[in-house]
Amino acid sequence: MTGWIVAPVVLPALIATLLVLARRTGITVQRTLSLVGSTTLLAIAIALIRTATAAPAQAYHLGNWPAPFGIVLVLDRLSALMVLLTAVLALAVLIYAIGAGWDRKGRHFHALYQFQMMGLCGAFLTADAFNLFVFFEVLLIASYGLMLHGGGRDRVRAGFQYVAFNLIGSTLFLFALATVYSVTGTLNMADLAVKLPGLPDDDMALIRVAAVLLLLVFAIKGALVPLHFWLPGTYAAAPGVVAALFAVMTKVGAYAALRFGTLVFPPGLASTGTLYRDVLLPAALVTLAIGSIGVLGARTLPRLAAFAAVASMGTVFLAVAGFTPATTSAALYYILHSTLAGAALFLVTDMVVRRHGGALTAAQPGMFGGVLAALFLTAAITSAGMPPLSGFIGKLLVLSAWTADALLVWPIVLVATFLMILGLARAGTTLFWRTDARLPPAAAAAPEPWAQAAVILLIGLMALLTVLGGPVTAWLDATAAGLYDPSAYIAANRLYEEP
Repeated sequence: MTGWIVAPVVLPALIATLLVLARRTGITVQRTLSLVGSTTLLAIAIALIRTATAAPAQAYHLGNWPAPFGIVLVLDRLSALMVLLTAVLALAVLIYAIGAGWDRKGRHFHALYQFQMMGLCGAFLTADAFNLFVFFEVLLIASYGLMLHGGGRDRVRAGFQYVAFNLIGSTLFLFALATVYSVTGTLNMADLAVKLPGLPDDDMALIRVAAVLLLLVFAIKGALVPLHFWLPGTYAAAPGVVAALFAVMTKVGAYAALRFGTLVFPPGLASTGTLYRDVLLPAALVTLAIGSIGVLGARTLPRLAAFAAVASMGTVFLAVAGFTPATTSAALYYILHSTLAGAALFLVTDMVVRRHGGALTAAQPGMFGGVLAALFLTAAITSAGMPPLSGFIGKLLVLSAWTADALLVWPIVLVATFLMILGLARAGTTLFWRTDARLPPAAAAAPEPWAQAAVILLIGLMALLTVLGGPVTAWLDATAAGLYDPSAYIAANRLYEEP
């Protein structure tokens, strides 16, 4: 199965190339290629997670070169989980894009979509910090193209802000990598885990600087306060189908912080100590607070969904910041939930906006779309963390993992949840309940069965995540334990040893 580790990177790149060549053949051929590629990626991701569950970490060495000289992709439980999450979300969002006709608004939608999958899967599988930077750039290029899909002045303005922030992150990333390489002579993460504890004291200050720079990069990617300013405007202006796909993109920042914080800069490392925890914890709490206040004060539905994404990243980073097996397991569960919930909310938002507009400041001309109202209600409940779906379980796991600091963490989480409930309830009331007899009734929209099916699929997955909460959390507990014992990950890299 080792050779299949590279498949989640190679397959989307190959499909994207074919889509570029087939751009003049018509939308049907492009849709078929994209669906076949996404379905195959999902099948491969399922096989990889089965392999990661049954065996220790495995690596694919391009050209059979040992680390740190060669390019290495490593499959462990965490990387397999993130690849599977990406594949599931990609297929659901693609079904929606086809069902709603979004893919007709741009010639290269499907090619950019597949390149986005390539960047995401590569970022989750790579074992080298420089290649992580490369896949970040692939993500940036593809996501910018998708961000502008359909055109419009607001999207161009938001896209410029999005690129500017991410280019700053890329520059900081290069500075950090250069600093690390100048000290250690390597950028392979497993090699760094071996070498950093033995560095002389004179080099520790530089390593600490590099750790701070990397943390800033991950905060930008994950929309962590005070580096979150790009997200509300970008996600609100982006097409709903693109914003739904972006629900997993912010998780790359959380994944990278978790990977580096447990492997390269673990809490016991002398040069960094508890740096990541000390910085992430207050930033995550402020992010959660700002996101929930933004949900309450949003004037449009797309902006409300964008601030809900900010709040979810605050909860994710709050769990990540603990850097214990319990908090890490809670973080992984909440990453699964928040990605599915965020995507569902953005897709429902897109359906509402295209039918009726997204303003939340006035009564609507009449109740419309019983199915759509039910989908919004379900997406809102799970996004806010109310029972009975997975959001409630996810927040319970986060709160239970922070019992030692309950006086600090619990009030902010509970108040933020209450504010989100108020904001989402106000939005639902305005859209589906309050009516104004002076306004003409809303025009009936054409049915979109495949688009609705995509949202129902995401909700069904959250329901499954709830029903299987026991087995899922047990699997995530084992995954978290493996992150704090990286011996198998290091062994899989087959590090070159100097004679």
